[in-house]
Amino acid sequence: MLYAASSLVCVLVMVGCQSMPPLGEQERLVQKKQLTVHQISPKAFVNVWGKPVYHHSEFTQFFVMPDKSMIPRSRVPIGEAPEGWEASFEAGEGVFLGYPEQGWMLVFLDDRLVYREELKPDKVHALGKTWQFDDRFKTSLEGAPLR
Repeated sequence: MLYAASSLVCVLVMVGCQSMPPLGEQERLVQKKQLTVHQISPKAFVNVWGKPVYHHSEFTQFFVMPDKSMIPRSRVPIGEAPEGWEASFEAGEGVFLGYPEQGWMLVFLDDRLVYREELKPDKVHALGKTWQFDDRFKTSLEGAPLR
C-alpha cells in the first residue's frame, strides 16, 4: 500500500512538472532571441546577456492565459483583465529583470520565464527606476531587496 501511494506521488510530480531544456539549449534560445516561456531560466539570460541592469522581486499575481502564458498584474491597467483571459490566476515570488540594451523586460516565476515584453530602452529604464524606488521603501516584513 505504501509503495503504491509513493508511486502515485512520483507520477503526479512528474506529470505536474514541465521539463526544462538543458542550460546550453536555453542559452541558444536566448542568443537567437527565441524567448520561449516556461523554457528558459534566469541563469541562461545572465550567461548570454550578462548581469541585468535592473533586478526586482516581489510577490506577484499573474493572469494565466489559455495558452498557459502568464501576465503579471502590474502590466495590466487597474480594473481591467488582459484580452482573452478566462479566469485562472497564479501567484508567487516574481523575479523581474530589465535589459535596456536588449530591449527586454523579463519576468520569472519558479525560475522559469513566464512573461517577456519587448520595450524601448527608455521604457526599461523607467520601469527599473520604479523598481529601485519601490525597493527603498520595503518594510522588514516584505524583505530586503536582492542586490
